[in-house]
Amino acid sequence: MHELVLILDFGSQYTQLIARRIREEQVFCRIVRSDLTAQEIQDMGAKALILSGGPNSIFEEHAPQIDSNIFELGLPILGVCYGLQLMARHFNANVIPGITREYGPMGIHFPIDNPLFGGVSEGSQVWMSHGDHVETLPEDFKIIARSSGGLIAGIAHDTKLLYGVQFHPEVNHTVQGQTIISNFLFKIADFSRDWTSSSFVENAIEEIRKTVGNKKVLLGLSGGVDSSVLAFLMHEAIGERCIPVFIDNGLLRDNETAEVKALFEASHIKIYQHDYSQAFLTELAGVIEPERKRKIIGRVFIESFEKVAKQLKDIEFLAQGTLYPDVIESGAVTGYAVTIKSHHNVGGLPEKMSLKVIEPFNELFKDEVRAVGRVLNVPVKIIGRHPFPGPGLAVRCLGEVKENRLDILRAADRIFIETLYETGWYDKIWQAFAVLLPLQTVGVMGDKRTYENVLAIRAVHSLDGMTADWVRIPYEIIAEVSSKIVNSVNGVNRVVYDITSKPPGTIEWE
Repeated sequence: MHELVLILDFGSQYTQLIARRIREEQVFCRIVRSDLTAQEIQDMGAKALILSGGPNSIFEEHAPQIDSNIFELGLPILGVCYGLQLMARHFNANVIPGITREYGPMGIHFPIDNPLFGGVSEGSQVWMSHGDHVETLPEDFKIIARSSGGLIAGIAHDTKLLYGVQFHPEVNHTVQGQTIISNFLFKIADFSRDWTSSSFVENAIEEIRKTVGNKKVLLGLSGGVDSSVLAFLMHEAIGERCIPVFIDNGLLRDNETAEVKALFEASHIKIYQHDYSQAFLTELAGVIEPERKRKIIGRVFIESFEKVAKQLKDIEFLAQGTLYPDVIESGAVTGYAVTIKSHHNVGGLPEKMSLKVIEPFNELFKDEVRAVGRVLNVPVKIIGRHPFPGPGLAVRCLGEVKENRLDILRAADRIFIETLYETGWYDKIWQAFAVLLPLQTVGVMGDKRTYENVLAIRAVHSLDGMTADWVRIPYEIIAEVSSKIVNSVNGVNRVVYDITSKPPGTIEWE
């Protein structure tokens, strides 16, 4: 059992980043509802707590609150922004509404030494994002940091391991934020870095064997990193009782089926291929709204797997490569998280399903899955593949999904990816793809007027998909891609490059 940090989520857009920063320190954490009771937290075996920020003012009528008994558990607690204000108010400090608002970069200064800020430079830049602030110190607390604007930026209890900061240590704009988080974990909460890929593999294999027993498992294999690494994990745990099934949903990239088959044959793992493309495309006919697409695809996937399970017989479990960001973005973790988008392997499951679901990766981030793959000796060509969404090209074919539009998208996407390989850029990019827009523009080709589709190309840097920045691909490569697509893909006469980061955008367009 790993040592555990619980992150009580009050709805901050940065909560997932707190989890990322903790995992980077090889400490296990979970994001949980902010209204958990002290007893529930104790029962979960938490060794420390972090209270996240949030968009609310503590003075709002329905602002999220906290079980005050949490502060009596004796656990190390770090309150961030809103979390600091809740802690301060619990101990009868004077928290006042934001007349003076601090937002953006600020310097912080340290009136006294404190282990939370060990190794942090005087005047170090932090990221403020708050209106309300603590005006007077709670009893038995001391000020350990002030902002360059003179406001209280950090507090600590005299005898208990209770700390609060008015800024966000988890964001990149807080220059030494990782040092602050590391100090809390190791200097204050005494964690031991027991969250490693090797320990995860050992525990996961044990858990899979205990759950499955001598039964068979059908594994939904997409060919992407997550489900492919899961196939290797399941094979290690239960051998051929795991049956990887590759469903052709008609929404795959060019030559995807052959490539996936070749990769697994080389690793001596047998996969089963089934073509249900017509069922998917029929159900998607006339559907434009992105959430409906995702729900339909999730449902038809399960229906397809259940049909395959009946053919194979004696299948009791369905294994999926669901990741933690999938769960978070689907709003399935906390009470205050906004549903950004449903994922086919989270939000699309029917209430009544004959197969029991196994999701060994549902608390891992993408980079952690890749690390698990390296422990399992998964081929580099599989681990290094760019992420591909479960709903496939349906979420890259904006508007109605039709076969002729999918063909255009496949051809353009192939040109983009092949050019990245040829120029040495593929492995420098976390994810790259093409998007076909439901939009036509006027063009001139061969002295004739054209009225054809607009295609967007997108490439991003990311660690886990929770945040991303667009890649500054050299103009000459973008120009080469555009020229090749317009000249060789019938139906496209304009190519644009997406320069939106996440946030505010998402990586996929739908």
